[in-house]
Amino acid sequence: MPNPLFARKPLSLILDEAKGENRLNRVLGPIQLTALGVGAIIGTGIFVLIGKGVVTAGPALILSFAVAGITCVFAALCYAEFASMVPVAGSAYTYSYATMGELFAWIIGWDLVLEYGVASATVAHGWSHYFQKFLEVLKDKPNVWPDKLGNAPFDYNSVSGDFFSTHATVDLPAIIIALVITVLLVKGIKESASFNAVMVAIKVSIVLLVLAVGMFYVNPANWHPFAPNGLGGIKIFGHTIGQQTPSGDPVGMMAAAAIIFFAYIGFDAVSTQAEEARNPQRDVPIGIIASLLICTVLYIAVAAVLTGMVPAAAIDLDAPVASAFMSVGQKWAQFVIALGALAGITSVLLVMMLSQPRIFLAMARDGLLPPRFFGDIHPKFRTPWKSTILTGLFVATLGGLLPLNILADLVNIGTLLAFAMVCGAVLIMRKTNPTAERPFKAPFFPFVPIAGMVMSLLLMLSLPAQNWLRLFVWLAIGFAIYFAYGRRHSVLEKLRQGGGLKGEK
Repeated sequence: MPNPLFARKPLSLILDEAKGENRLNRVLGPIQLTALGVGAIIGTGIFVLIGKGVVTAGPALILSFAVAGITCVFAALCYAEFASMVPVAGSAYTYSYATMGELFAWIIGWDLVLEYGVASATVAHGWSHYFQKFLEVLKDKPNVWPDKLGNAPFDYNSVSGDFFSTHATVDLPAIIIALVITVLLVKGIKESASFNAVMVAIKVSIVLLVLAVGMFYVNPANWHPFAPNGLGGIKIFGHTIGQQTPSGDPVGMMAAAAIIFFAYIGFDAVSTQAEEARNPQRDVPIGIIASLLICTVLYIAVAAVLTGMVPAAAIDLDAPVASAFMSVGQKWAQFVIALGALAGITSVLLVMMLSQPRIFLAMARDGLLPPRFFGDIHPKFRTPWKSTILTGLFVATLGGLLPLNILADLVNIGTLLAFAMVCGAVLIMRKTNPTAERPFKAPFFPFVPIAGMVMSLLLMLSLPAQNWLRLFVWLAIGFAIYFAYGRRHSVLEKLRQGGGLKGEK
């Protein structure tokens, strides 16, 4: 008998489990799924992380967005293939279970908690800063919101590697928005999707406004030097290709691509809603690919305009777009942008927090998490309500207490690991199950999945060393939970021992 840690879950069993009383409502079409993808992608990247990316790459951030976007295209095609084959909740976790076995599935599932849960906390933190900026614009005076209730109690200097006190107590707006979104998500997927569609319409309009107005204030001199820190920023086995900070962290175009990669998290969230799509084999690939392409074009355009409006050294880290328009005297634009940023970041938060409980649901169906809690579907709203509430409390706590610098970097490395493993899973599934029905197939096989793996790993190597340490600590906690609970309660292992999996070798 093969090692049970690497036992693969049959596709037929995965599809059967999504039926019955614990299935979710299939109410989403291609437009709603695309809107969910755009809702998750556009927001934090444009309204928050551009500032951090410019510090690392300067105007070469334009290329950073292109590199990150290309990496995501390869991964998106692989996600689309799996989502059409396995249209159930669980995303990369479920795909890994079917191709690489239970232990790898657990690693990815735990990794996705890092992606969606911690990403939500990062977004809540960014929402808080724009909320405070919006109040300042509305009242036409600074410091409207109390400083002690508007930031995490400490921050982290990524250059020196030092922690320092902000003299704040808690980021209260981040906590409030996380709890409000939690209530909406418990209510139902249809209501959540409708709310998201409104937010997406507002923020896309604002992004187009940023481009239309900002282009008149572009000064080409601000693009020189275009890449002050070079085009490198990859650290391989302790050797940095390109420049680095005094603490040894890589900087440059590739390093910025790894940092702003967080901005693209969202297209894969569409795959977590596959069980709620009306025609998942067709609509989910459309939603994944369309949302990614739309957002990549907008990201590159905004990066070009913003770095042309303001010198790289003068861009505000916390609210880069609103502050850029403030610097050119466009107060009316400040108000509209701050309002659009709130709408945009709200939709990002909604989709991220929508995705997390559905990962928990898939893991609970497999017995790797307690099913009575994580697998419980509300009889009226048909949502995984208990895990949604837990996610909301988790996001509120992290968003209120941890700074943006730590949260964003931690999410990036977890997401890149998930992307690399999904691309690898496509290679494995094409070999082990070549006759499986694939309504959508990733083109140019095997180039696309191999390129996705290589690009993801290169961006992982471009992240600061402490990110790898945090990832290993996170995975160690996950292994402890798996071997203490998940391994002993695995549904697949019980079926194997009872002879319930016919054809298993």
